[in-house]
Amino acid sequence: MAERKAFPLRIDPALWAAVERCATANLRSANAEIECLLREALKARGVKLAPPQPVKRGRPPKETDDG
Repeated sequence: MAERKAFPLRIDPALWAAVERCATANLRSANAEIECLLREALKARGVKLAPPQPVKRGRPPKETDDG
């Protein structure tokens, strides 16, 4: 999986509250909502991006001892 970049963001409290409301409505975290909004904005400007890599969920496969 590709490593994600951490970035501190200074944002107006009213804007942050709106992002959190949207995130809640879309069943996302605020971080995931910001990523989605940024992708939509870039797409609207004609910037092409590769689709995001899905996060692997669940338990890792069991290791077997064949020895």
